[in-house]
Amino acid sequence: MAAQDELNQLERVFLRLGHAETDEQLQDIISKFLPPVLLKLSSAQEGVRKKVMELLVHLNKRIKSRPKIQLPVETLLVQYQDPAAASFVTNFTIIYIKIGYPRLEVSKQCELAPTLLTAMEGKPQPQQDSLMHLLIPTLYHMKYPSEPSKASPFVLTERPKTVQLLLEFMLDVLLMPYGFVLNEPPSRPAPSSPQGGSGTGAAAAQGLPQPPPGMSVYAVKRVIGEDQWSPEQLEQCKLGIVKFIEAEQVPEVETVIHLVVASSDTRHSVATAADLELKSKQSIIDWNNPLIINKMYKIYLGDIPLKTKGATVKQELKHEPVSTRVKMKILPHLLRSRLAAECFPANIQVVYDGLFGANTNNKLLSLTLQFVHHICMVCPDSNKPLGLMLLNGLTKLINEYKEDPKLLCMAYSAVGKLSSRMPQLFTKDIALVQQFFESMCKEDADVRLAIQEALSMMVGAYVNLQGALLNLMEALVAAYITKPEVQVRQIAMKFAITVFAPDHVGSRYLLLLAAGDPREEVSGEARRALRSLPSTKTEKEGSRPMPSFPEMVGYIQEKAAQRLKTPAKYIVGTSTLPFNPATFGEIVLYLRMCLAYSAGATSTSQSLMDMQDDAPLIGRYVQSLLSNEASPSSATKGGEANPVHIYMALLQQLLSAVGGIPVMYCLLEVVSVCPEKLTPNFVDKIDWIKGLMNTNKEDMRELAAQLYAVVVSTMSGNELRTAVQNLIKTTKDTHSPETQHGAILALGYMVGRYMNKRRSLMPTEPTPKENEELIAIATKAIGSFLDSESPLLTVAAVTALGEIGRNSVLLIPADGNGFTKLSLVDNLLARIPSGKETGKMKERAIQTLGFLPVGDGEFPHQKKILQGLMDSVEAKQVELQFTVGEALTNAAIGSCSGAARDVWTCTEDQYCPPDNVKNNDIVPWVLNSVLSKYISSPNPHVRQAACIWLLSLVKKLSHHKEIQSHLKEIQTAFISILSDPDELSQDVASKGLGMVYELGGEQDQQELVSTLVETLMTGKSAKHTVSEDTEVFRGESLGKAPDGQGLSTYKELCALASDLNQPDLVYKFMNLANHHAMWNSRKGAAFGFNIIAAKAGEQLAPFLPQLVPRLYRYQFDPNLAIRQAMTSIWDALVTDKTIVEKYFKEILQDVISSLTSNMWRVRESSCLALNDLIRGRQADEIIDRLSEIWETLFRVLDDIKESVRKVADLTLKTLSKVCVRMCESTGVTAQRTVAVLLPTLLDKGIVSNVTEVRTLSIQTLVKISKTAGSRLKPHAPRLIPALLEALSVLEPQVLNYLSLRATEQEKVSRSSAMDAARLSAAKSSPMMETINMCLQHLDVSVLGELVPKLCDLLKSGIGLGTKGGCASVIVSLTVQCPQDLTPYSGKLMSALLNGINDRSSVIQKSFAFAIGHLVRNCVKTLVLSRFVKSSCCLVVHAISHYSPDVLKAHAGVALPLAFLAMHQEPEEEKGESAEANLWSEVWQEHVPGSFGGIRLYMTELIAITQRALQSQSWKMKAQGAAAMATIAKQQTGSLVAPHLGMVLSALLQGLAGRTWAGKEELLKAVGSVVSKCSVELQKPAAGQPTVSEVLDLVLKECKKESLVYRMAALRSAADILESTQEDRFQEITDIVLPLIKKNQPASASSPKHDNDDDDEAKARELQTEVLLCAFETLGKTWPKTIQTQNQFQNEVCSLMCDRLKLSTWRVQLGVLRALKVFYQGLLLLDKDHQNAAVLTELLSETCTALATPLENKSYSSVRTDALAVVELLLKRIEGSIDLLTFIKIADYRTVSNSDQWECLSERSRQQLQRSLATMETDSRPDLKDKAQTMRRKIQALP
Repeated sequence: MAAQDELNQLERVFLRLGHAETDEQLQDIISKFLPPVLLKLSSAQEGVRKKVMELLVHLNKRIKSRPKIQLPVETLLVQYQDPAAASFVTNFTIIYIKIGYPRLEVSKQCELAPTLLTAMEGKPQPQQDSLMHLLIPTLYHMKYPSEPSKASPFVLTERPKTVQLLLEFMLDVLLMPYGFVLNEPPSRPAPSSPQGGSGTGAAAAQGLPQPPPGMSVYAVKRVIGEDQWSPEQLEQCKLGIVKFIEAEQVPEVETVIHLVVASSDTRHSVATAADLELKSKQSIIDWNNPLIINKMYKIYLGDIPLKTKGATVKQELKHEPVSTRVKMKILPHLLRSRLAAECFPANIQVVYDGLFGANTNNKLLSLTLQFVHHICMVCPDSNKPLGLMLLNGLTKLINEYKEDPKLLCMAYSAVGKLSSRMPQLFTKDIALVQQFFESMCKEDADVRLAIQEALSMMVGAYVNLQGALLNLMEALVAAYITKPEVQVRQIAMKFAITVFAPDHVGSRYLLLLAAGDPREEVSGEARRALRSLPSTKTEKEGSRPMPSFPEMVGYIQEKAAQRLKTPAKYIVGTSTLPFNPATFGEIVLYLRMCLAYSAGATSTSQSLMDMQDDAPLIGRYVQSLLSNEASPSSATKGGEANPVHIYMALLQQLLSAVGGIPVMYCLLEVVSVCPEKLTPNFVDKIDWIKGLMNTNKEDMRELAAQLYAVVVSTMSGNELRTAVQNLIKTTKDTHSPETQHGAILALGYMVGRYMNKRRSLMPTEPTPKENEELIAIATKAIGSFLDSESPLLTVAAVTALGEIGRNSVLLIPADGNGFTKLSLVDNLLARIPSGKETGKMKERAIQTLGFLPVGDGEFPHQKKILQGLMDSVEAKQVELQFTVGEALTNAAIGSCSGAARDVWTCTEDQYCPPDNVKNNDIVPWVLNSVLSKYISSPNPHVRQAACIWLLSLVKKLSHHKEIQSHLKEIQTAFISILSDPDELSQDVASKGLGMVYELGGEQDQQELVSTLVETLMTGKSAKHTVSEDTEVFRGESLGKAPDGQGLSTYKELCALASDLNQPDLVYKFMNLANHHAMWNSRKGAAFGFNIIAAKAGEQLAPFLPQLVPRLYRYQFDPNLAIRQAMTSIWDALVTDKTIVEKYFKEILQDVISSLTSNMWRVRESSCLALNDLIRGRQADEIIDRLSEIWETLFRVLDDIKESVRKVADLTLKTLSKVCVRMCESTGVTAQRTVAVLLPTLLDKGIVSNVTEVRTLSIQTLVKISKTAGSRLKPHAPRLIPALLEALSVLEPQVLNYLSLRATEQEKVSRSSAMDAARLSAAKSSPMMETINMCLQHLDVSVLGELVPKLCDLLKSGIGLGTKGGCASVIVSLTVQCPQDLTPYSGKLMSALLNGINDRSSVIQKSFAFAIGHLVRNCVKTLVLSRFVKSSCCLVVHAISHYSPDVLKAHAGVALPLAFLAMHQEPEEEKGESAEANLWSEVWQEHVPGSFGGIRLYMTELIAITQRALQSQSWKMKAQGAAAMATIAKQQTGSLVAPHLGMVLSALLQGLAGRTWAGKEELLKAVGSVVSKCSVELQKPAAGQPTVSEVLDLVLKECKKESLVYRMAALRSAADILESTQEDRFQEITDIVLPLIKKNQPASASSPKHDNDDDDEAKARELQTEVLLCAFETLGKTWPKTIQTQNQFQNEVCSLMCDRLKLSTWRVQLGVLRALKVFYQGLLLLDKDHQNAAVLTELLSETCTALATPLENKSYSSVRTDALAVVELLLKRIEGSIDLLTFIKIADYRTVSNSDQWECLSERSRQQLQRSLATMETDSRPDLKDKAQTMRRKIQALP
């Protein structure tokens, strides 16, 4: 039965469908029945289901052809989501949803979009795809809330699965190309297309179509769906997706990949939108999130089948890799991610794809190489497969790629980076290095640079090479170190330096080759590498700093022999060298270094003097090398194999060919250290040596002479004698000074050597007689050159004599004539101070003088020499004094001096004088002279010299008993020199102190330390007495005196002071001198202290607490020298890094107390020290002194010296940062810091007179307010008022002054504009910013304290900024804590109301603004009583604006007040129209239109206006009157009893009495009320005055004196009479006619007076106004009664006609208008009251008078009005026929039947015609036509 019912129901639906004729009917039926019909599909009855299907088929046909029919989508969606529904039903339901949804309006689609998403949950995949296909196009039109806090249309958080599905679908949509067509392949697969790659083939092989890049076949099919989108629709869909992502509907992490893909879209709109969104999120996205990176890789690579994974993806679901375009967008993001670089193997797949993929291009290649760089930087060095694959990929690219050199550069660079990351990959691969070297030789310059960079990075990978690989590398470097390209040589050299150990012979040889390179960058680097000793154990374990001498020599010899046989040899002159001279020179020097190193010496210095110090050591080593020879017999043949002989052979080879002083020295050295064994080799080369003695270089000759002497002195007696004789002969050869020079030196060296030998080998045997004679001759021969003209020969002679004197007695007389010892001494001493002699000459002379007592124990003039040397001090010859010191030491100790030794074989320490030597030691005398006479000399140069001599004595004679016994005196001497201003003196003295300290015993040492500390701590120093000739300043140290001389003596100081006319200045100069001495003595103390401190640390330990604070401060001294010295002491003393922490309090105390020292240097250094000390400190360390530090630094910031101010500023900024950081932290410390800091900044900082202090305090306060946050709360009652006061204090005073002056001299507006700008500046100031920060943290606990202070400031605050700031704070409080503020609002309100009448309008506005906000929080009664009393426009306006609800509550009082106030008359100078505007705004905002408002508040309005009219103030009365007038105007017909009576009575009451300014308003109001309400007034009513009563009063007012007032009264009376039609013309004429007659202005034709002044002009203007008013009144009051007209018509007409002729154009206009009204109402022209005689007269007069205005050429308005009068006359005479009718009817005569025409006399007619004729030439066409018409009309009259 049920089934039958169902079938019947379905039939009925079918029937209704069939009957539906229109779309609307069909739509109704469908929307009603479709959902229930679909539900029937779940019926158990087959018949029912069939019926439903039938019905649906019918329905489908109907719907498909009618696209506008809407389906009930919403209901269907609900039905679709029903979990109980059968799948059959849901399957059909979704079909109709798919049909219906796109048909909906866009807004409806947007509304249902979220439901589509909800519906997807738990449904089959195809249905979900369909729903998403519907949803995606809607996204473009969706509206999302602008704020993230508001509810979003999609609620996705609970549906993670749906979100995933949606995001996948969206990604597929974004990847979909525009206009893509899916070609189903034919049954037999076609061959794959070339660009498709392997994936294409795979897809095609299974008979599947080819999807676009990045997508799978399945993805394409579902995006295409049943109805594929057009390209435009697809673009919209993509934009919709981007919008959806922008609206943050899903987490960013999920959508990054979507944006990246969208940004690569081919359509600009999509790409731009996505790009912008990506950029905006750039900083938020975590690029190391695995979720993002994995998605990027998956999209980039597609589904690559990996061998490792077993499960394979279905072919249909397999994603292709994305297109190159997308790849180029993904890569930059991978570059941002550390994680991306570590994702193996995906990273390497991306790299290989980018480098070698089928579709790659240059841009992608470049990005890929950047990614490789990124991987090299980031990837872990343990990932070997990755490194290997990268390296293979890069080398393959380098080998194959040849297009863009920039990319090649990147590839090379990447290899370099990889090598430094994974050196183990490269260590075995030397072929790669070779390949790179080879490429470097061939590539362009740019690429070469990149290879160079790569190779220099790769060097590190080869550091630990061993065995064969090392040899390979050596061969490689050797091959490339000689290439023509400089970069190749440079890198080869770098390999040679880095890869090989420093004792590796082969690599050193290669470096030596490089050291001779013509290019500085190569040779310089190689030389540095060869000469630098490895400092620490950086070199390989077990390696030495250089090769051993024999190895190196052997290797060089071998290479040299090979090179001589190759083209690499170098030919110079007749010699052939194996190396070029530069290289050969380096080789020789390096061999000398190896020799020294092997001998145990360490000197790497290139100075010959330093080299000579190592000679004895080298001698011993050479001896040992030579003694290793097999046997003496083999010396001729196999002897060459000895390294020493090879070395000598190389030296000779180079010397013969090229020369070179270092080479000569090396040869001399090696021969001299072992003469017995090595000189025989040179016996046959004597001539060669002689040749060297004749070269053109002085030093070369000197060295050659020594070599000659060494060689010859080993010969037998006869040969030796012959040689000496030859040399004596040669000295006489004057042709060649060079030869003479060499000979003199050789003689000296030979004689000296011979004598030394005899003395050491045969001390007891006397010299053979013949030899002695020869020596005497030689000595004299040398002596003869002392007076030579050639300085060269003189120097040689002095040197030679010194050499002989050092080794033996000079064989010449002691004194007498000729060349004697005395003459020699005198000669030499005379040379020292001489200005003619060279430095070298003086030095040699001093040396020789010192040597004379050494060789001769009985030298007679020993003291003379010493005295002469000590007295020879000259200024600025410091270096010479060191020589003098040495000479003094030698001469003082005499024959025991170490100078007598053989310098080549014996060191000074080893030297022991022979026993038989006569002792001539006079050290005590020398020491005494120096200490007593020279150290205390007033001349600083002498003191300096003496100090140097003393140092020399102490150093050389440290064990001498005389020195040992005088340590105290020597120490005192050195300390006294410390106070010298000269740095060198201090330096020398300090070194001396160090030596003395070392020499002393324990007792001495303690005394010395205590003396030094005292000097350092107290600054006391030895004073020098000042006499007339004392030099207080050295030379130029102070400036110039007025006459330009240096201020060098005491006398000049006095003179300078006298010249300046201030003799007392001399004391200042002396003080200044002492000041220098004091500071410098400390510095001197520092030098000495430094040396001692290094050895006496433990003795200084007790002084550390006193020293550390001082030293710490001294490290920042402005004097560079002192600073350096103190820093070095600090470094020596403070080995413990925590010492600053240990003595922190002491240092802080010292620094703070020194901040206010009276010496600027101390203040400056203290500031810098404090700056360093507080940086990075924790709060608790300095919090106790914080306030003191701030205050003191504020004082220093105002220092007199600029440099001190600068460093104080720097320190304060640091302190500010430290404090701000301290306030940032949490906990008690931050709270304490704020508590300590704020009072200082508020009391001392922001109120300071010093601009910098104020600025810094404010900046600090602002920063603290930002960081301290809620910790400011307890201090707010103190902080906020202080800052508010500061707003005014810190404002430039000039602004206040200007503002005050402006009110007196200028207009108010200027002043208020300035005040407004000032207040705006105050509000945007940092102080206000800080206040606003504080306000955020306030609550009820603080307000109790803060409000009274605010009230005080409001009442007594002086500045504009302060008051405005207070108002602003109150406004902020009403917003931030309205409830908490309520209890205090009364106090604040009263304070604000007190201040509301401030003289500054800007402050008034601010206060009103505050009141407007505060009113909300006030108790209501209080508000009411207050503001009505104050009746202040600004306040009410502010309340209306900010607390409208309060105003509404009191509207009955406030709005009538506003209504009244808005009528106040603006006064120009006070600009009160603005006030009226504000009132008007208040009124309009709160009433429903002006009319309704007046109706609503009528009673109150009348009451308040009455009060105003009764006011004592005239102005208020006028205001009341104006308000009344408005009420009357607005309420035209609705002002009825009793209000009308009230209004009129009030107005009339006001009229009584004398006139006052503004009373006119009452008259206007009366006129307005009566004229508007005339009808109502006719009706009698209680308390309502009659019209006649009103008129009596008004006419009474018309008789008042004041013309202006009388005019107002007349106009009012005229309005009343006009509206009420009363006849009071008699009274009017009594008033008006005298006025007209009295005011007779000059006629239009009267001449104008140029000299009329303003008053006359005003009077004339008033006359005109009176006349205009009079005529207007006459017109308006012209009665309608015949009696009155008969009485006055003639008089009035003639009056007007007179005036027409004689008046100005304005009066003419007025008269014409009155005349028009006169004739309009003239009863004579009516049929009932005709009187021809009178009329004729009137018309005649009028026509005559009208001629004037009609013919007025100047004013068209006058002509127009005159024409109008003529027209009216003609009309009235005519009667009922109007003028146009005349024109149409041809015969005027037939019409003219009016009797009145006769009254227009002929004369009048002609007069009129004439006047009208003149108008026919009028410029205005309308007037012209009118005049013509009327003239014709008059002509046609009978």
